Amino acid sequence: MTGFIRALTVLIALGFSLGAGHVAAAAQGDAPVIMVLGDSLSAAYGIDARQGWVSLLEARLEEKGLPHRVVNASVSGETSSGGLARLPRLLERHAPDWVLIELGGNDGLRGLQVSELQSNLTRMVDLSHEAGAQPVLFEMMIPSNYGPTYTEQFVASFTRVAKANDAPLVPFLLAKFATDSDAFLPDGIHPTAASQPAILDTVWTTLGPLLED
Repeated sequence: MTGFIRALTVLIALGFSLGAGHVAAAAQGDAPVIMVLGDSLSAAYGIDARQGWVSLLEARLEEKGLPHRVVNASVSGETSSGGLARLPRLLERHAPDWVLIELGGNDGLRGLQVSELQSNLTRMVDLSHEAGAQPVLFEMMIPSNYGPTYTEQFVASFTRVAKANDAPLVPFLLAKFATDSDAFLPDGIHPTAASQPAILDTVWTTLGPLLED
């Protein structure tokens, strides 16, 4: 009888332990998911991924006591067409509640027609809505040497898509330090690790109130 009681006690203890594990896993699975669909600016190009603004976002969420989980689906060199092609599978796999669309910069640098960029952005916003997620669009800018007409139309396309499709708009990520050469890596394009908190602050001005609402 003593052996039976001991075995029963062990089984109960194991059952409680496994149950607690399932509860913890379920709790994590139920956490709202923020998926970042971006390019090198969100993929922490040239720096340790733990120093990138997306990783800093995770720390900010924890600091604020918010339960959200972050999935970084960013790829260096990504374009709006590449992001659009990957998005359906990502939506199915991660079932995000929020989709942060940080794309378009590489399109501008390649001189993609603004109408095509706008179409790709609109489709990504629509797909996010259809999947039950709230899209958040990121404004992009390009150097003025592409000509004033193209540059103005390029920048305006993000505001246009955001307003027409119920998508909050994050201001240009690099605005706080765009003229400071020391804020960038030697390539002059990608921000240093020291610049990442400023990027997060820019993102948080739009994203923070949405998550805390």
